[in-house]
Amino acid sequence: MKDLTMSKITLVTGLWDIGRENLNNDWSRSYQHYLDKFSELLKIDNNLIIFGDESLQKFVMSIRDTSNTQFILRSKDWFKDNDYYEKIQKIRSDDNWTNQVGWLQDSTQAKLEMYNPLVMSKVFLLNDAKIMDKFESDYLFWIDAGITNTVHPGYFTHDKVIDKLPKYVNKFSFLTFHYDAENEVHGFNYEELNKYAGNKVNLIGRGGFFGGPKDTITNLNGLYYSLLVDTLNNNLMGTEESLFSILLYKYPAVFDYFEIESNGLVNKFFEDLKNDNIVPKQTIEIISTTPSNNPFNHNQSFSNVTTTDVITDKVGLYVIGFNSPKQLETLITSMLAYDKDFIEKPRKILLDNSSDLSTTPIYSELCSKYGFEHIKKDNLGICGGRQWIAEHFEKSDLEYMFFFEDDMFFYPKKGEVCRNGFNRMVDGLYDKTIKISKEENFDFLKLNFSEFFGDNSTQWTWYNVPQAVREQYWPDYSKLPELGTDPNAPKVKYENVKTYEGVPYVTGEIYYCNWPQLVSKSGSKKMFLDTTWAHPYEQTWMSHMYQELKKGKLNFGLLLLTPTEHDRFDHYSRDLRKES
Repeated sequence: MKDLTMSKITLVTGLWDIGRENLNNDWSRSYQHYLDKFSELLKIDNNLIIFGDESLQKFVMSIRDTSNTQFILRSKDWFKDNDYYEKIQKIRSDDNWTNQVGWLQDSTQAKLEMYNPLVMSKVFLLNDAKIMDKFESDYLFWIDAGITNTVHPGYFTHDKVIDKLPKYVNKFSFLTFHYDAENEVHGFNYEELNKYAGNKVNLIGRGGFFGGPKDTITNLNGLYYSLLVDTLNNNLMGTEESLFSILLYKYPAVFDYFEIESNGLVNKFFEDLKNDNIVPKQTIEIISTTPSNNPFNHNQSFSNVTTTDVITDKVGLYVIGFNSPKQLETLITSMLAYDKDFIEKPRKILLDNSSDLSTTPIYSELCSKYGFEHIKKDNLGICGGRQWIAEHFEKSDLEYMFFFEDDMFFYPKKGEVCRNGFNRMVDGLYDKTIKISKEENFDFLKLNFSEFFGDNSTQWTWYNVPQAVREQYWPDYSKLPELGTDPNAPKVKYENVKTYEGVPYVTGEIYYCNWPQLVSKSGSKKMFLDTTWAHPYEQTWMSHMYQELKKGKLNFGLLLLTPTEHDRFDHYSRDLRKES
């Protein structure tokens, strides 16, 4: 019979030959050395999910079998196919970075093309393992393939310490060691590290072993991704451990940690685990804070606010429908499956923009069934309809409104993530978004990070502002491509990353688009009514609102989630499409 305790836990790892043996100094280590050490780890009985190429797969399966092994083919090229690979290469070849400290110029980080892309992707590999996990694990932990270089394999094969982890690990957890930094941490400027962390950092999160309950991984993935991209955009780079340290200090309520000795060797953790002499710590000691300079100013100030303090019943749900009652019905069904509050709580209004009048009675029947007000208009267009909604909202007694088009459905599948690694589903999204918007005084809160044609890492406003405005805000990169999109288009500048009850979100220079959104009464007036156009277009709004945001007149937020999916399955003729 399978050991049910052991079956709860899966270890995740990976191994690639990145040419470390070619280094001509103390940093050199042969790939065969790693294979030898990995073979010791492969003797454990615990479930393993392993990433690597075909040659590693043959090596692994010569030692293990599929009953407790899941091998996921992944070549080194995978680490290049992302938006941070080139940023890493640029920084590691920059003299300003390598000259920070004497050891850095000869390090694996500086000398090896693939070292940092690999170590900085461990969180993403762990998240992928969560998605593809065939063992239906309750706990997932990353473990370095060469860990037995410093940890005796007997801890895993004889003492079976891995099986004890559920007794002590209740949150996503790191191992930490005390480190008195002066100028940098693994190449990451120490002063800037403290600014990101909001505290003076003296505990470093180790990269050789980390993990926790399976359902905590998606949240980590989103926070880590945002931090990685933001720091690289600011030409700051260490290793994954530098980022783990920031996360620990910035989100003490999210993570636990276990202290090891100041030499950083993780064997102490496994010795303590063997002897049941282990206590997770949940609060980082705050030595000094720098909130005014902290670009990731995590705010938990309203975590104890009651529902009656925050939630309003004056919320509207506006939906634009066009020539397809089935699209509307599918949207409603997705809302009921995701969070029924989207249907049960707000005042619901359907703007029926249909040119096919045979759909009118079917729309009326659906609206009657689900409690929508059915407002029939001639085809006002997508943006014309959005403008009408702003005008209708202004005349109502509503304080907030959700806006949806009828082909943007919720994605009610727990545990899945979008292409950018952000969670697709969280519980209680309706209430939580309203609480966030009210507390932050957002004019506009966008619900999706990933969209159909792109995502919110690229500043799409750059394409749509007048040339003079482009030169004003992007003076070093103000020329548009002659055709198509620019792969080096400016990125969105975010100010703060925050979380509320498991919902991460950001503030900053977020661009407007007609994707699902939550808008306040005052925000709608500033966005759509104080300045109007006879024939509004999405690009015009995007440009205008960005300029107003830069003046400090608008306050925008964005969820680090992707709860909805664009799916126009009931197609219509292109010549029927109308903007305004």
